[in-house]
Amino acid sequence: MSDAISALQGRSTAGEVTIREAGLCGMITLRGDLSNAKLRAVCKKITGQVFPDKGKISATGEAGLCWMSPDEVLVLLPYAEVTDALTQIDAALAGQHYLAENVSDARALIHVEGGFAREVLAKLTPADLHPDSFGAGDFRRSHLGQVAAAFWMVDADRFAVVCFRSVADYVHDLLVASAKAGPVGVF
Repeated sequence: MSDAISALQGRSTAGEVTIREAGLCGMITLRGDLSNAKLRAVCKKITGQVFPDKGKISATGEAGLCWMSPDEVLVLLPYAEVTDALTQIDAALAGQHYLAENVSDARALIHVEGGFAREVLAKLTPADLHPDSFGAGDFRRSHLGQVAAAFWMVDADRFAVVCFRSVADYVHDLLVASAKAGPVGVF
């Protein structure tokens, strides 16, 4: 068996806004009844995070819960913990209708960091990123350029972007091009 490698092998492009891949990240797609107490409890147990509201993320470090849709959350955790987390989810939700799938190797996580990180993303997505509409802890599924992506605001100068591994090069290069173009003074 070969060793796991991340989509961009840690690629980083420094500048006024730095675009860098996070490396290997654990990600589980969990679908089910999000109001179910057992589902919420196992999510808190494996991540230590409170369950997010609609359009939000609860995260600290590598652990997080992202609201993806009315019946789906994305569970973030260290890569090495995914197998154990799936076992815990299966045990907690046995006999219930749910889907838990390891998508760690099918996704990439890219950080966008710097003084105009918000504008870098705003130039690429139809989502409203105005500071009155999108702040720290907000989470969106949308598009960047021509591909599906999800992103959240970590703090005033940092965003995180999740995309399919197959388009990670495109997303990285798109973010780099947007950053090189400089701020547009929208916000």
